Amino acid sequence: MPELSPIDPRSAALLVMDYQVDTLTKFMTAAQSAEVITCVPDLLAMARDAGMMVIHVVVAFRPGHPEVSPRNALFSRLKANGMMVAGTEGAVIHPAATAREGEPIVVKHRISPFVGTDLETLLRANGIDTLVLAGVHTSGVVLSTVRHAGDLDYRLVVVRDCCADPDAEVHAMLLDIVIARQAAVVTTAELAGALPGRQHPLRRGSAPATDDGVAHR
Repeated sequence: MPELSPIDPRSAALLVMDYQVDTLTKFMTAAQSAEVITCVPDLLAMARDAGMMVIHVVVAFRPGHPEVSPRNALFSRLKANGMMVAGTEGAVIHPAATAREGEPIVVKHRISPFVGTDLETLLRANGIDTLVLAGVHTSGVVLSTVRHAGDLDYRLVVVRDCCADPDAEVHAMLLDIVIARQAAVVTTAELAGALPGRQHPLRRGSAPATDDGVAHR
């Protein structure tokens, strides 16, 4: 299983995935959502302070969900409930994970952020070979990204305490057994130790600058 080794921020990118109002509130308990979102400001501050590229990933659809195939069982349920429409309250990034000006927001229409998006172009253009992953849900975007990025030969790090899933047992099994075969699964504190010059404590509760809309990118 991969072990965490020193990370060069110049060739690494933090993918902050699906921290949107609906994904946090419609599928998980309030306690689950509160616990996972608490660590995100610290993770973002750490990456930004280190000079690491930060990319935000969101799922969003046009009104009427024309991107959703009737053969797609998962997203057909979103369509039936009118969820995750770009520009609506449910599709907005949670304030704790808001992008700063200049940080790319990748809008996807499938679980994997590589499918039908320009994510790989962004990564290759910036010389990225290491991905630090955090997001909800573990059984959704986190697992799909690990599988897809692993096949593309990226070095992978998954931040355990910044991931969550509606099913706590599935969450633990995926991180401890399945995902751990392809990625170093670490805590936020352990990640800090792998970054150069990380001498300052994590800034608990620090708030990122605002840039709040899916539709703005």
